[in-house]
Amino acid sequence: MQENDEYYMGRALRLAKRGEGRTSPNPMVGAVIVRDGRIIGEGYHACCGENHAEVNAILAAQEPIAGATFYITLEPCTHQGRTPPCVHALIRERPARVVIGSLDPNPRVSGRGVTALREQGIDTVVGVREEECRRLNEKFFKYMTTGLPFITLKYAQTLDGRIATTTGHSRWVSSLPARRYAHRLRSVHDAVLVGVGTVQQDDPELTVRLVRGKDPLRIVLDSRLRISPEAKILQGQDRVPTIVATSPQAPRNRLKSLKSIGIEALLVKETTEGGLSLPDLFRTLGKRGISSVLVEGGAAVITSVLRNRLADRLAVVVAPKIVGCGVEAVNDLGINSMDQALKFHLYRWRRLGPDLLFIGDGNSGGN
Repeated sequence: MQENDEYYMGRALRLAKRGEGRTSPNPMVGAVIVRDGRIIGEGYHACCGENHAEVNAILAAQEPIAGATFYITLEPCTHQGRTPPCVHALIRERPARVVIGSLDPNPRVSGRGVTALREQGIDTVVGVREEECRRLNEKFFKYMTTGLPFITLKYAQTLDGRIATTTGHSRWVSSLPARRYAHRLRSVHDAVLVGVGTVQQDDPELTVRLVRGKDPLRIVLDSRLRISPEAKILQGQDRVPTIVATSPQAPRNRLKSLKSIGIEALLVKETTEGGLSLPDLFRTLGKRGISSVLVEGGAAVITSVLRNRLADRLAVVVAPKIVGCGVEAVNDLGINSMDQALKFHLYRWRRLGPDLLFIGDGNSGGN
């Protein structure tokens, strides 16, 4: 590894981050071209369907690339998708070296891009700042290796663990900075999911309004189709679509009613307790190309996600408030001793105005 490889890969990582929220189901990728310690071209993947990072860097190059070093956060693709294979573009330019952050987990690519470069006599290095490159695209990596979406569970609670008062009032548990953070999360996930109880109580839109970004697909869990046709989440389907996940036992007249207003009802297996099977739902969403889902509640949905160990990331806003009796954020998880408690191998705290944000990864059952 040359002395400056990590430095220029860091630049490529920062470029890649600029595409966040717009590249899915593709990964975020950044590319930097360097000759004699000078950056002569750089680019990133800005939006799904548009040029990949490597091509944008080539187009931006201020001089010939032959003999230069090409830094890319992710292995160049080798298959025809919406755009031609990037590895062919690299080979045509004849760089002396290609430095890659991480192999692509896509089985159609993984290792093939590196092999193609090396077969053409191009010195190719893999694994520079690999952990950061993988973390940048953690949603993409999970989706490609499992076929399941990356699940972020987010909610706001008081100091005493309530998400609403005894009357169900919840506006607002958290501060404006915390709500902006929630909208930011929506903008970087493919879909946002809530239970029908939340829709009935709060009538949310579940769109992105407090920050700039795209609106996610909206999903409502409603096993018996109790949702009102007037709910805000069912409006504006031409702009932001909604799917209602329901049971095969849902009333047929209500299924027809939803269909008549352009809402898709997605049939999901029931659990033995009569709820909807979230593992079954997430498998179905993965097959539809949904690579990430933000789960926002309410309490029954939060509990189901945690009980089934489905959350890849937990984001909890803790507001400096106490309400006493009220709606608990998390119900019974079947945990009887502290050594069974959900634990997080990686976590951090952050201030959001007057609130504290806990972000935890990798919950498990105390093993």
